[in-house]
Amino acid sequence: MLDLTRRTLLFGTMCSLSGCGTLSSLSAASEPLDTYDLRPVPGSTRGARKSRTLLVAKPQASAALATDRIMVKPDPAAITFLPDARWSDELPAMLQALLIRSISETGRVAYVGRTDAGPVPDKALLVRLDAFEVVALTGGMFEVRVEIDLTMVNDRDQTVAASRRFAKTEAIATDQTRDIVTAFQTVMDTLLPQMSDWAVRHV
Repeated sequence: MLDLTRRTLLFGTMCSLSGCGTLSSLSAASEPLDTYDLRPVPGSTRGARKSRTLLVAKPQASAALATDRIMVKPDPAAITFLPDARWSDELPAMLQALLIRSISETGRVAYVGRTDAGPVPDKALLVRLDAFEVVALTGGMFEVRVEIDLTMVNDRDQTVAASRRFAKTEAIATDQTRDIVTAFQTVMDTLLPQMSDWAVRHV
């Protein structure tokens, strides 16, 4: 079974030999990709309900992350994507939806929604997505890596109320797509409740 690094190199070699011209690009674009989604995971449902409104901004992300493809880093200087899979939406939009649903499902905030819709908020949650990727390690191992910065802003005067970085990795011994997606869900099973609880505390 080819690992991600070898598959990436093989794909690059084939493109060099064939030219990977416009016709082959159009053909590849027409092939359907398996689509994967992640589920929200709420924080604690215990505690008083706050009569506050919170709007969650669409996460800021690099061009490489602002796509529906699953990023792979075969080495620190290279970026590629899983050839046969994609997320259900562009990653920033998917993460925004996960945060909104995870915070809302705690039942502890009166309203949680997107910044482009909804009532005038008490607070706005700014999100920066720094990593959401698969990293090839030595010995045929891989690592799913997620790094997210959250900043809570007072809407009235635009001052920063709080900020925190959330990060987690999960090692896996396979390059199979379903195992990779499962590892991403395992990471988010930890991070989403942490981010939800933090947001509720500072809203």
